[in-house]
Amino acid sequence: MVPRGTQELVAVLERHQVAVYVGAIAAGAVVGWTLPAAGPGLAHAINPVLAALLYVTFLQVPVADLVRSLRAGRFLTATLVVNFVVVPLVVAAMFAFLPDDRAVRLGVLLALLTPCVDYVIVFSGLAGGSRQRLLAATPVLLLAQLLLLPLFLYLFMGPELAGVVETGPFVEAFVVLIAVPLALAWLTQAWAARRAAGRRFAGAAGTAMVPLMAATLLTVVASQVPKLGESLADVARVVPFYVAFLVVMAFAGLAVARLFRLDVPDARAVVFSGATRNSLVVLPLALALPDRFAVAAVVVVAQTLVEVVGMVVYVRTVPRLLPGR
Repeated sequence: MVPRGTQELVAVLERHQVAVYVGAIAAGAVVGWTLPAAGPGLAHAINPVLAALLYVTFLQVPVADLVRSLRAGRFLTATLVVNFVVVPLVVAAMFAFLPDDRAVRLGVLLALLTPCVDYVIVFSGLAGGSRQRLLAATPVLLLAQLLLLPLFLYLFMGPELAGVVETGPFVEAFVVLIAVPLALAWLTQAWAARRAAGRRFAGAAGTAMVPLMAATLLTVVASQVPKLGESLADVARVVPFYVAFLVVMAFAGLAVARLFRLDVPDARAVVFSGATRNSLVVLPLALALPDRFAVAAVVVVAQTLVEVVGMVVYVRTVPRLLPGR
């Protein structure tokens, strides 16, 4: 059993979670600007913190629900359509208006053409979306973007850039952020089903959702803000496109969800999937690019910062776009 005092604290945090997340983002920005030397160390902490967050998220989704979600053909198809048909069309519409710098354009493409497979599950759940459906779809989304990203780069920028992206970070992300936390969550569920100690541990772990999300946001922002200092002009040029993308995808995701006649939780999940991007995973890809494309990494970082603020807004606005029946 979770102590009563802890339960009350958790209830307060959940009731004011949006304010908690905004505070975490602000604190991360302050830490990043005032302690730039801490940036590299905090960057190494992103994956462990994110993995812990996803472990707690996966822990709340029973294995049986995941199996049923994999059979939800309409949801999975809608998720693939919004990410690999609608999103490329939206990016194509804005591509001609992007700054005429190949490195900047490459950074935008890396950021926007790859769907998120990690904290989208958490944010979607906060807005009443189907976490278990998104969780079941994550391996498919990760594999699809791994296969399609070189094709998209070829179509947008030509053969020179089609082969510059390495696949290693995608594989690492799958293992560290999906496979390991999911396996640990399933083991914990099995332990909780057989032992009282397991039930106590699972209950205590479940209370960490809001603090872990706040820690993730603070760590991401604090680690990335110092990288923006020398490239503010490039960042300023792409931020409006990232904001526009979030606005457009809210309505595009809504249209896809209605096209596939999804129920409200599934529809909300599709909207979040279409809007959130895989910037934490593609950042290592951008950092591994040749020196002439160095600014691409900064452009990817800018998308991360815009998105974490955008997701806080989405948590409030998506339920209004798709009210429960």
